[in-house]
Amino acid sequence: MEALYTAVATSTGGRSGEVKSADGVIHLQLRPPKEMGGPGGAYTNPEQLFAAGYAACFSGAYGHVALAKGFRVRPEVTAEVTIHKVSDGFKLSVVMHIHVEGIPLKEAEELAHEAHAFCPYSRATRGNIDVQINVK
Repeated sequence: MEALYTAVATSTGGRSGEVKSADGVIHLQLRPPKEMGGPGGAYTNPEQLFAAGYAACFSGAYGHVALAKGFRVRPEVTAEVTIHKVSDGFKLSVVMHIHVEGIPLKEAEELAHEAHAFCPYSRATRGNIDVQINVK
């Protein structure tokens, strides 16, 4: 396995702290969302960060598999990441909403499933979280 890039980020204080990337591009304050007893407001949380990363990665994977089949598209991917309380702690689930123009729905859905097989985030979480894919 050939390493291409390593991202480095440090969190201090967990859900009520901050997170910084080693290059300083990301420096965010974290707080639990209001729905989980947090203050709300202009803070982020691990679920939002995961949703952003997964949506970006999946969108890139979709574009890659589409191009390999001769489609030039710019998909809009929205990831809904939900945290659930379970008997032994917490669990995540994801709903991916893919909007793509210029491709018939059947092909767009097939590309979405190929992207899900190709996407590094999907590979990393496969078998660990439920992921539902919706194509428009």
